Amino acid sequence: MDGGGRVGSATLLAKPAPRWSAAAAAGKTEAELLVYRSNLLGADLAVTNFGGGNTSAKLVEADPITGTATEVLWVKGSGGDLGSIAAGGFARLRLASLQALEARFGGPEDEDRMAGLYGHAAFEPGGRAPSIDTPLHALLPFRHIDHTHPDAVIALAASSGGESAAREIWGEAVGWTPWLRPGFELALRLKAIVAARPDLRGVVMAGHGLISWGGTSDACYANTLSLIADAADYLNARLSRGDAFGGSATAPLGPEARAAAAARLAPRLRAQAGNAPRKLVHFDDGPETLEFVGSSRVAALAELGTSCPDHFLRTKVRPLLLDPARLEQYGEAYLAEAFGAYRATYAGYYERCRRPDSPSVRDPNPVVVLHPQLGMFTLAKDKTTARIASEFYRNAINVMRGAGAIGDYLGLPEQEAFDIEYWALEEAKLRRLPPPAPLEGRVALITGGAGGIGRAVAERLLAEGACVVLADLAGEALETVAGELAGRFGPDRVRRTPMDVTDEDAVAGGFAYAAREFGGLDILVANAGIASAAAIEETTLSIWRRNHDVLAEGYFLASREAFPLLKTFGGSIVFVGSKNALAAATNASAYASAKAAAVHLARCLALEGAPFGIRVNVVNPDAVIRGSRIWDGDWRKERADAYGIDPGEALEAHYRERSLLKREVLPEDVAEAVVFLASDRAAKSTGNILNVDAGNAQAFTR
Repeated sequence: MDGGGRVGSATLLAKPAPRWSAAAAAGKTEAELLVYRSNLLGADLAVTNFGGGNTSAKLVEADPITGTATEVLWVKGSGGDLGSIAAGGFARLRLASLQALEARFGGPEDEDRMAGLYGHAAFEPGGRAPSIDTPLHALLPFRHIDHTHPDAVIALAASSGGESAAREIWGEAVGWTPWLRPGFELALRLKAIVAARPDLRGVVMAGHGLISWGGTSDACYANTLSLIADAADYLNARLSRGDAFGGSATAPLGPEARAAAAARLAPRLRAQAGNAPRKLVHFDDGPETLEFVGSSRVAALAELGTSCPDHFLRTKVRPLLLDPARLEQYGEAYLAEAFGAYRATYAGYYERCRRPDSPSVRDPNPVVVLHPQLGMFTLAKDKTTARIASEFYRNAINVMRGAGAIGDYLGLPEQEAFDIEYWALEEAKLRRLPPPAPLEGRVALITGGAGGIGRAVAERLLAEGACVVLADLAGEALETVAGELAGRFGPDRVRRTPMDVTDEDAVAGGFAYAAREFGGLDILVANAGIASAAAIEETTLSIWRRNHDVLAEGYFLASREAFPLLKTFGGSIVFVGSKNALAAATNASAYASAKAAAVHLARCLALEGAPFGIRVNVVNPDAVIRGSRIWDGDWRKERADAYGIDPGEALEAHYRERSLLKREVLPEDVAEAVVFLASDRAAKSTGNILNVDAGNAQAFTR
């Protein structure tokens, strides 16, 4: 269970698990130990979350020009993640130059100017951009420093009772400083605290997190984990005494009903969030989330907003809390009203707080949407960002839970939150992001996804930025392909669902799964296939029906489920047909007629879909043998028998030589055509057939 366990009726805060291994650390340089320590901290969600926190070490290196021994601050660079950071992810800065900036600091109005100077302290050109927390590491005297955002410590930092609780936990060993925006002024305040109390083990920064240190990398790591564990133990002892958030007010639906309702609601939320940019959805109904969204204080706490900058930069300050009764009664009208009210509130927040030089208002739609009976939905431009937003709001929930155990939870003042959200440095970070891939924010479902063509199509769609749901018969092939693609393109973007396209319930379930996992559908590739060959008098009714069940009815069932989802923004359906849909074939009447039926179905769907922006096209390949499970079976021998040739290499040569271009057709060739038709490059094409057969006059469209 993420985020801790349960004792009685209260969810507890997670404690970090010590993972430092003397054997693993043996022989590492100081820089390598910094990377090792950072990875250990970043891998533990009790310590920090994706992209959160930073670490540093003050090392001595030879100046690349003079060879003089020089103190160099290695500090996590802007936008990095501790869990995966390597040496190149650290900014390497001349410590003396950073410390000299103290004389240049004229006050809070100098923060942006100071941040612009950090890069001038670079030890070597071309390094990672320094983060805003760089002076916290440069101005403190300790060799190794960790700045982390553990839920247990932020719960203290965001509670009216936090400062007194900190004294009770650590006595005089840990300092406390009131909220101050990250930057140079905060670094100077910490420097003064440490100068007055040199024996401190760390400082809790209200509304922000923990900074701690040590003389060696392993001592720093041990100190950080010990302080976090102390805070978790203290808060958990109080949480175990009763209900958090004022107890339960709304019971969640059961697991199956919750999953079904989430699949229905996610596309509706995605539709309300608009198309600029198009969003993907992540759904979370874990126990911590359900405890919060169903509690009696959820509305009051949600309105207070998140307190830690690391949280609200990814979640916005406040979520949208839905009213299940009004949603049930008024449906889309209520959703439109709720999203409209959220956007208006956000616009008001921007107008109240903006400075003369503030960046333009950003997307005013909610990132986090809470439903008391279902859980939490997060919406973002890509699946990874949506998932990370969900994780950060879970952190915020944990903080509210812990803060409430010792006092009142305190959100950040509105102006402070705005000044961080619209800070020029955050704007610069956003501008450094790479441009979106052509199909970013799009969701594709591929039937027959584990076969040769299906896999090739998935690879091309993923390469273009889409998320992909592989649908195929359950078995090793589906698991293997999904695992390999997730390894290449990231697990957030790849899902797999067992689906027999002849089973109406299985098809419906697969599309509901896609809706729940990603928030909808933009592309359907109907590709599931079989093939059989027999003379007409040897074609049994079961052979006939099996071909039509898979190749015609299967395409119909998939398209029928796709249509309601595609109506949100429009979209694309691509049928993988066959040359035999247009060209008669000897001893293949069942297969060829089923393929022909699918082609005509596509034309009919193109007519029905056009008013909704749904395009339907067909790719007709021929003899795609490599990687095909169909051609590995009886079909290969049956076609060879039909032509009176050997089923080995002679068959491949036969198909190659009979084509006009004398070329073999590969799965990647078909995938290229499918992705073209699925993309905006074919935005004005529907009802078309694109042959990928190396040329066959009999299959020319007329």
